[in-house]
Amino acid sequence: MIIEVKVPSVGESVTSGVVSAWHKKSGEFVNEGEPLFALETDKVSTDIVAEKSGVLETKVPEGQEVKIGEVIAIIDDSKQGAKQEKEEQPQKAQPVEKKKKTESQKKPEAVLASVDGGRPESTIQATTLSPGVRRIVEEEKLEPEKITGTGQGGRLTKADVLKAMENRGKAEPSEVAVAKAEEKSEPREARFIRKKMSPLRRKIAQQLVMAQHTAAILTTFNECDMSVVQELRRSKQDEFTKKHGIKLGLMSFFVKAAVEALKAVPVVNGRIDGDDFIQNNYYDIGVAVGTERGLVVPVVRDADKKSFADLERDIADFAGRARDGKLKLEDLQGGTFTITNGGVYGSLFATPILNPPQSGILGMHKIMPRPVAVDGKVEVRPMMYLALSYDHRAIDGKEAVTFLIKVKECIEDPKKLPLDF
Repeated sequence: MIIEVKVPSVGESVTSGVVSAWHKKSGEFVNEGEPLFALETDKVSTDIVAEKSGVLETKVPEGQEVKIGEVIAIIDDSKQGAKQEKEEQPQKAQPVEKKKKTESQKKPEAVLASVDGGRPESTIQATTLSPGVRRIVEEEKLEPEKITGTGQGGRLTKADVLKAMENRGKAEPSEVAVAKAEEKSEPREARFIRKKMSPLRRKIAQQLVMAQHTAAILTTFNECDMSVVQELRRSKQDEFTKKHGIKLGLMSFFVKAAVEALKAVPVVNGRIDGDDFIQNNYYDIGVAVGTERGLVVPVVRDADKKSFADLERDIADFAGRARDGKLKLEDLQGGTFTITNGGVYGSLFATPILNPPQSGILGMHKIMPRPVAVDGKVEVRPMMYLALSYDHRAIDGKEAVTFLIKVKECIEDPKKLPLDF
């Protein structure tokens, strides 16, 4: 029976995707439930599994864009039994193998005698060389099938092989020259390569342009001293890891600080919808994760109700699944505020762009030792620049600055956070 492999629906708003990779090649046997191909959409990348066991026949190549519901392969489950029978009885092939070997061990004369008159010319030449011609061919390591014979019936004569020897010596320099000329004429590297953008990259591009065109984006900056947080992580790391089975990172501190700042300045946790402003009274914090396919923002649900350990587990899980392309569509939907950390790539100072329809995004950056004034004295402290980009249509400058200062205060004095280690 032939089973059609169709592109499944992976979300209400998703109409197409790209077959980014076939996990099984055409002609290979696939088991039921085994991954067939990776489908990349503008939302997520996910593996599609086989519904039945059988031999796969692909209909589209890797990298081709396909529509939801389109048939991209078939599986022939009738070939399953034949495959299993072959695996269970491998010894049946031995008599045939032995017979073939016996045929191949026959003497050349016997083989020639059993073949009809339609023998290849090279076979005739190889078996009809005169002793003198054969000696020259063997000594000079010539290939008789490549030499044109002028004797009766196309046989090679001594003059033919001697001429071939002479021409071989003359041909080598010219062949080398041609090869060098061809090598010089070939470009070392293409000047440019044109390829289609992936659905995810196209969606990212659309979102970024939409953010620039539909929001009045402004950014305010500040800096925070990371000394206390770093010391707290050092002193609590072993205990935290043994207790929870995961390391205490930086992001959980900033998620907690962002929640406290959103509570203090609620307007940053809202969004504009037409002529209305929607004020969110829950805290679903998006954490931007960079992957090879582009930036994705999985959402930590009800971050205000989660402990440091819960936050670290969620973030680590999202990061791992994002890199493996296993995020689900619901993982990326419904965030009220976003945090992005360019510091992991070495960014010292940047302006993050809004993640529509949200009104605010917090940018973290690289921690750098810098001289700062502390109680009238200059000290070198581990400092991080912070950036808040916000929609000025909904948020005033005073509110944005107040929000960022609240984040700074919570990071520099973590006792203001619910430290539930």
